[in-house]
Amino acid sequence: MGIQPLPMLLSLLAAAIPLSEPQPMAEERFQQWLLESDLQQLELGCTDPLIGATGGRQQQIRDRLLVLHPAPDSFELVMANATALLTCGSPDSAARVLNRISPAVGEERRRWLRLRWQAAAAGLDHREAALALRRLVNGDLIALASLELGDGRLGLDQLAEHEAALGRQQEAAAVLLLALNTQRLAQAADWLASADAAAADQLLEQTLDQAAADQAWGLAVELLELQLRLQMAAGGDGARPRQRLQRLAAQLDDRYSLWRLEGGDELDLGLRSPRQPGGHAAVGDSPDAPSP
Repeated sequence: MGIQPLPMLLSLLAAAIPLSEPQPMAEERFQQWLLESDLQQLELGCTDPLIGATGGRQQQIRDRLLVLHPAPDSFELVMANATALLTCGSPDSAARVLNRISPAVGEERRRWLRLRWQAAAAGLDHREAALALRRLVNGDLIALASLELGDGRLGLDQLAEHEAALGRQQEAAAVLLLALNTQRLAQAADWLASADAAAADQLLEQTLDQAAADQAWGLAVELLELQLRLQMAAGGDGARPRQRLQRLAAQLDDRYSLWRLEGGDELDLGLRSPRQPGGHAAVGDSPDAPSP
């Protein structure tokens, strides 16, 4: 056959010997790595399948993170340690680390409270998560409507979810009613339906007053429709919200809502949907303010 050129021989040899799969770090080497690694290395190793993401090693890394800096030297060190524990899947331990400090005011406190919320939410500690969000805005809950928490989550919606998880559906609905949109209104309706009927009605009355003060007539129509549904579901006749809704819809020339109230069987193509231009959702400020 003759002598094959060296490059061809090397190619044939490489094809004949399959590449071996990377193997997890040996136990003795892992124990040494555990003792020698710094905080950042431990965090990375916790999710590395070749180091600590298999068997019981992840728990060993968590234990090491808890004792690595028992006396906090700085705010940044505590935050990094808690973040590493969250990455390692231990929100309860992250909360323990965060409890080692308590920043008073300013940006450090805001960062600390956000991480406390993240740890509590990950650990399903809804009471602590709700408290962290309330403290984050110093009780100004409307500010949570624009507070972004990552992954498209807003603080107001998260607070409402925590309150509902604690069995406080009426409080959860009240939170959403602070900054309503269609999605929040639908969720608030679900929670109010399971709450005390009289308390839910009072809460809607307060929100209606605010909608009228803001001349948010489209929202007022939706709130009256919700109030009507809830009263009828509770066994009432819904006479008052029905009358108010009829009056407001007439003042807004909202023929679509009037048609729905009357239970019409055939839809007049000339009726305006609330979501179309000219419908009640498009009504803005008016010099002659209707009264819901």
